[in-house]
Amino acid sequence: MTGTGTLEANLDIADVRAAAERIAGAVVRTPTMHSKTLSKITGAEIWLKFENQQFTAAYKERGALNALLLMDPEQRARGVIAASAGNHSQGLSYHGSRLGVPVTIVMPRTTPTVKVMQTESVGGHVVLEGETFDEANAYARSMEKQLGLTFVHPFDEPNVAAGQGTVALELLADAPEIETLVVPIGGGGLISGMGTVAKAQVPPVEVIGVQAELYPSAYSRFKGEELECGGDTLAEGIAVKEPGTFTSRIIEKVVDDIVLVKESDLEQAVALLLQIEKTVVEGAGAAGLAAVLAHRERFAGKKVGLVLCGGNIDTRLLANVLLRDLARSGRLARLRISLQDRPGALLKVMQEFDAHHVNILEIYHQRIFTNLPAKGLVTDIECEARDREQLDKLVGALQARGYSVSHVELN
Repeated sequence: MTGTGTLEANLDIADVRAAAERIAGAVVRTPTMHSKTLSKITGAEIWLKFENQQFTAAYKERGALNALLLMDPEQRARGVIAASAGNHSQGLSYHGSRLGVPVTIVMPRTTPTVKVMQTESVGGHVVLEGETFDEANAYARSMEKQLGLTFVHPFDEPNVAAGQGTVALELLADAPEIETLVVPIGGGGLISGMGTVAKAQVPPVEVIGVQAELYPSAYSRFKGEELECGGDTLAEGIAVKEPGTFTSRIIEKVVDDIVLVKESDLEQAVALLLQIEKTVVEGAGAAGLAAVLAHRERFAGKKVGLVLCGGNIDTRLLANVLLRDLARSGRLARLRISLQDRPGALLKVMQEFDAHHVNILEIYHQRIFTNLPAKGLVTDIECEARDREQLDKLVGALQARGYSVSHVELN
């Protein structure tokens, strides 16, 4: 490896192996497990690498630590700086604090308080500056020059990418039968490192990248297309509008293809991992499984390794994801029913729910803002069923009695 984030910099298997020796014992050697149930669901043989079990619940510790250990004593004494509102900030802060290296993290002023507190709790000094990540990054770069700090890029840095590649060394050592790695792509640090390891195997292992449809930056560059980036994605950890210069060059060499996944695919994957594997992952951490679920024919019958790269998800957001998954599966529903506004009308409807053993959770009446006649009303009933078949039987029975019934659908 030469240079630091320069065009001349390269990355090879020797760099990753050296990083593995360097960080050994200071990061968790996370388990690799074969999932019988996910294999049955997807039609592929699925192995999971539980990087959400790192101390800061994300793989980012590996690259951050490798970069810190490669600095000279003078750089460490002056301190390091980074712009990040995510897992990189925690990984760098944790290992910097452990090594006695002052760590400054610049975050946008819009960063949720919980992320600021998490970074400070592992030893980072947080500076809030700018309204966007780009503004925070520009400020961090100015502080780097003014204070003589060393900037540690979250992904576009060879030493960081080499550290991330150690995930693949462990995964392929634990499950050498794996034929394909499906790896989330944000800025490209993880897939650059893992892809470098994969292509050094005999025979080489296939490498498929995955991005959220809302942020197809690496996909666009890889495919030579112009697609817009933006929106609220569950996979904010890979919501990067511009992949790295260094990492893009490595991706061209080691990645076979990149696929996109919808938000509903990400939500389903997060829910499945909690329900089946009893493990909490953030949206980016579930992207690999989302890709296999969304592109089943592509992975059918293959031996696939997936990295659960992070588990830092807001608990309220996780609750929403789980409830929305229940709704998509037919176990939760909101039924909109038109009624006549007279005594006993709602009771007759509730009797049908009782007869079909469907539990009513909430009832909402709407008399004013409706296109029904003045003597009509719309009622929305949130309910819980055993499965979609039970719910469909209830809807059929209500319609047979003359009620207008529709589902309030999720997007």
